[in-house]
Amino acid sequence: MIKKLKQLRTNSGFMRYFKNTSWLLGEKVLRILAALTVGLWVTRYLGPADYGVLSYAQSFVAILAAFSSLGLNEILSRDLVSDANKKLTYLGTAFLLQTIGSLVLMCFIFGSFYLDFVEDIELTRKIIVILGLLTFVNRFSVITSYFLSIVKNEAIVKVSILNLVFSTVLKVLLITYEAPLIYFVYVLVFDTLFLAIGWLIVYAKHKESIFNWKFSLKTAKQMLGDSWPLILNLVFASIYMKVDQVMIKGMMDTTAVGQYSAAVLLSQAWYFVPTIIASSLFPAIVNAKKQSETLYYDRLQKLYDMMVLFAVSIAVPMTFLSDFLVSFLLGPEFPLTGGVLSIHIWAGVFVFLGQSTSKWTLTENIQRYSSVCLFIGMLCNIALNFVVIPRYGIFGAAVATIISQSISVFFAPILFRKTRPSFIMMLKALTFTSVFQRVFRS
Repeated sequence: MIKKLKQLRTNSGFMRYFKNTSWLLGEKVLRILAALTVGLWVTRYLGPADYGVLSYAQSFVAILAAFSSLGLNEILSRDLVSDANKKLTYLGTAFLLQTIGSLVLMCFIFGSFYLDFVEDIELTRKIIVILGLLTFVNRFSVITSYFLSIVKNEAIVKVSILNLVFSTVLKVLLITYEAPLIYFVYVLVFDTLFLAIGWLIVYAKHKESIFNWKFSLKTAKQMLGDSWPLILNLVFASIYMKVDQVMIKGMMDTTAVGQYSAAVLLSQAWYFVPTIIASSLFPAIVNAKKQSETLYYDRLQKLYDMMVLFAVSIAVPMTFLSDFLVSFLLGPEFPLTGGVLSIHIWAGVFVFLGQSTSKWTLTENIQRYSSVCLFIGMLCNIALNFVVIPRYGIFGAAVATIISQSISVFFAPILFRKTRPSFIMMLKALTFTSVFQRVFRS
């Protein structure tokens, strides 16, 4: 093992990717820590009502933003890697297409105001418009795809970390001086502008210029033709993850949204764990497939088992400690959040399994079935929320999340022959069958 590690250290290609990945992972961990410290402090300071207004506005815009991004980020990264000579055309085309997407997004926003889909509350509408306009600035994020394609994300990550520091300081100052909600929205404006300017500076330092970007109608058609399945996935996933908060606002009030969103924040804080595990073990699974099907499915089953064990080990203590944690972290103004958290945390079991399934479908090249399963889960989530929120409030919304997640990840794959092997592996993991078998064999 030591010998292999020494060999890897002298491998320039490996070290290049390892360093790049380390920067990305480090930035992700810092953001999570910031969310669990200053983010929770901001939530506590704003209280359920104001935090509910902010969460509702962010959820509303996020659903529309899924359409406007056109699913081009992954396509752009792929194309930049495959043909670096056309980078100016790819960047320019993706930027213009997403800018048009932002124009469409703003039309939807003002149309929703006209049709009274959003209540005529000046502050709420103002925040939604501000967040919508920020998507125009965020279109410069195509620059990050360029640096990802050349495996030079260090500079981009440094910009992100610097922004995180300034943003954190600003939030602490706003809390200290008891600033109103709208100033926290202005911090979001600062974050977006800071990142965009930082990306542009880094891009310029690499002797590149956005004024050299080109638009190609042919390339646009090609990129949109390749991205439409990703558009559907993004839309389904965005509606899936955010529609409950929008529906709670429509059927209840912003205070309920704030109580629920705080529980979701704490529940989803763990979702980085399956991403890291699946990404780390994915190369070993791909290599196993090249060697033998038996080894391949054995490693997959171990991944599924590991995901369930991790998820359950998080969910069990959180179920019993949720009220204490919420009271300690957020104070007495969030009396319902602990109960919602004790329910919502169990959705993580299927989120963890979903990460394993996504790697499996990618290896088998059957991603289209994932889209169908996600669509089924999205419809179930909307239908269930219509039924349970009027009766059981935000607790019903948490139950709806668990049920719809289980349908999307666990039950929907039964419908298709090609995805049933994944269902079998998940069933073994959830019943701990394969774990017990390995224990008895040993």
